[in-house]
Amino acid sequence: MARFSASERFVRVLEVVAGYLRSGVVEWPPEVEEGLAREALEMLGCRVPPRPGRYALEELGLYDDISPPPLRVFESTEELLWRNWPTPLVKLRSLSRGGVGVWAKLEFYNPFSMSVKDRIGWSMVREYLARNPGARVILYEATSTNTGLALAAMAAIRGLKARLYLPSTVQKASDVLLAAMGAEVCRRPGSITVELIDEVDEEARRAGAVHLNQFENDANFKVHLRYTAKELDLQVRSAGLRLRGIVGGLGTSGHMSAISLYFKSRYGDSVRIYGVQPAPGTAIPGIRRIETGMKWVHLVRFDGVLDVSPEEAIEHVLRVARSEGILIGLSAGAVTAAFERLLERGELEAGDYVVVYPDQGFKYVEQLSSYLQRPAGE
Repeated sequence: MARFSASERFVRVLEVVAGYLRSGVVEWPPEVEEGLAREALEMLGCRVPPRPGRYALEELGLYDDISPPPLRVFESTEELLWRNWPTPLVKLRSLSRGGVGVWAKLEFYNPFSMSVKDRIGWSMVREYLARNPGARVILYEATSTNTGLALAAMAAIRGLKARLYLPSTVQKASDVLLAAMGAEVCRRPGSITVELIDEVDEEARRAGAVHLNQFENDANFKVHLRYTAKELDLQVRSAGLRLRGIVGGLGTSGHMSAISLYFKSRYGDSVRIYGVQPAPGTAIPGIRRIETGMKWVHLVRFDGVLDVSPEEAIEHVLRVARSEGILIGLSAGAVTAAFERLLERGELEAGDYVVVYPDQGFKYVEQLSSYLQRPAGE
């Protein structure tokens, strides 16, 4: 049996996953190492075939884990998270025009952080406890707020504690929100979360705590492949959309990389994938530039990455609020600005497009207040 490092093995498993999504079928016994095939099927949420043969992915339960109870009754707050997926997909009529339909995936319907980060907080804690049953540890994490809220919630549910490190540039409201959830909050100098990783690693090691590390933990990518991407596919098909593209922000790169792997493997270049990052020398909460270091973005294909300024992001937050009645977060504003730019350039053919909105805007009152109080013309 070939020996690979953990990172090499992960890449090999992704190759198998992509092959299964492209063909839509699983041959059993597999042509690749059986262990790789089993990991690939688990990553997709599929069962291992019961006997030799050729199976459609759907026969093996590809979509079985996307099954919310119709009347939304749940046995626990943890079940409220994952059994309530999919998050809504809604048409934005103010942005749809000229044969282009725009649909927003509203990740702020997740209950703990009101953000996409609930998915990875749940996944990282769940995987850790599966490997370490009964562990009673303190979770250390660098966060700009949302992952911290998700981990604080999971710590409360699972009887753990959380110590969360925030860059000095993050809005002050985050300290209150995280403390209210029972977490210990530590402010550190720095402009972006990833700058704190080494310090958090060292402090966790000295304290005998666990640094889950959302930037490197493959549970991040896997939860978006197994749930976020699949549920979006089901929603698009259920609505009868002609999907032409998906636009989303790059933070850890987990959700957009998983979406890219899924849709590029399943539908090829008929679906274009665009990432969004802050313009050089600027910062937008929740997203960052690729050169600051991202793990999964380099393993998949993007059709483009667009730079957006903080001013553009806020302007589009306000535009969506004043035309659609929903207050989206700053990274969602950046995604909207990037989509509008693609549309204005004439780069988008007629059809339907999805913009992924990671969170809502109520956490960013400080930034919105500063912008709204500026003298006219600045």
